[in-house]
Amino acid sequence: MSSEYDVMIIDSDPVCRRTLECILSTSCFETSSAPDGREALEKMKISLPDIIILDLTLPDIDGIRLLKMIRNRTENPVLVISSGNTEEEIVAAFETGADDYITKPFRSVELVARIQNAIRHAPKLSKRNSSIFSTGDMTVNYRKEQVYIRGQKIHLTKNEFKILSFLSQNAGKIVSYEKIIKHVWGINPGGDTRILRVNITNIRKKIENDSTSPEYIITEPGTGYRMPYMKY
Repeated sequence: MSSEYDVMIIDSDPVCRRTLECILSTSCFETSSAPDGREALEKMKISLPDIIILDLTLPDIDGIRLLKMIRNRTENPVLVISSGNTEEEIVAAFETGADDYITKPFRSVELVARIQNAIRHAPKLSKRNSSIFSTGDMTVNYRKEQVYIRGQKIHLTKNEFKILSFLSQNAGKIVSYEKIIKHVWGINPGGDTRILRVNITNIRKKIENDSTSPEYIITEPGTGYRMPYMKY
């Protein structure tokens, strides 16, 4: 699976690394990992990641010292995760340049939300952010014309993707039948919305848990459709 952003996980716990890799790949991030500071630094010589998740408890290098070394190499976001949660550690992490501090254990939705927030506040990364849209368990990659539900790629036809992407670009708003049809097919429907309704039915079958009770594409009777913006 390809993504706009790659995340390096630095954590000595192999179970935690695998868990983080699963969470992030499900949200369409590319991942790499390192069990200690030295391996992480070696990998950074080859390629700097867009985002770094750093556990401060490492077997070879003090976590705060490693954070300082990372800051000398890149301004990209660094999210510290730790089970320590002492006031001194939190203050030291932020003073050394951490963009966020997350206490273990944490919920997967919280982690992804914090990463997305860090991306929005990173000038070099936020310029690319407009090509990715996420709501609930769905991620839309406009540039690559790909849709994922819980990390699984969903096959949509060209027109189905146009409809879905148009609704997502107007998330939270009601989009009229006429606007959607004109955007996708370039015609004035003249009140005939059958072609759109057929496509919406097909899309719902592919992306909704229950197409009879949709979460992502809501019908606004007599008006159009609306995609809720489910932010965590």
